[in-house]
Amino acid sequence: MTTWQISTSAGDPGRVVSVLPGSGYTAQGPLLWYPASALRAAGWTVRTFVWDGTPGWDEARDVYGQVLRDVRMPDGGRHLVVAKSLGTFALPVAVELGLPGAWLTPVLAGDASGPVRDALLAGSAPALIAGGTADRLWDGDLAASSGAEVLEVDDGDHSLEVGDWRRSHEIVGRLTAAVERLAAGL
Repeated sequence: MTTWQISTSAGDPGRVVSVLPGSGYTAQGPLLWYPASALRAAGWTVRTFVWDGTPGWDEARDVYGQVLRDVRMPDGGRHLVVAKSLGTFALPVAVELGLPGAWLTPVLAGDASGPVRDALLAGSAPALIAGGTADRLWDGDLAASSGAEVLEVDDGDHSLEVGDWRRSHEIVGRLTAAVERLAAGL
């Protein structure tokens, strides 16, 4: 079993964002860092999850689910999830709790994808889904049928990189702006 911790940057206690990284893609990666920085600058409390080691699918689903259940919000408070890859295994609990989320490069294909796929289709809270057409874990048709806002990157890999650093930076900017819009609309 791996260990984990949460670091929190104080902001408005009625606006909390939980940042859930992937396996091997920490919260310092640009797809999580820039949206979290933008929300922090907008006054949100940012809870950043950090793994010490590499968890398996089941462990990630259980731990991330508990992390979301443990957040206590004041009446009228807003709790947003920003999750990447392995972090999207929190989607079933987020749907159960009615939490909005930005689901970045979700695991929508492969043997372990069932709970994420099912939750994506069952969710009714505001959501953003981002993925790349060169990512073997992406299913653009499923994302499009979810009713969520979809940011699909042509030729984007599992980090939404496209082989051209200028275009990759532009993609991170578009993603960050989309997360800001999602948060502002809550």
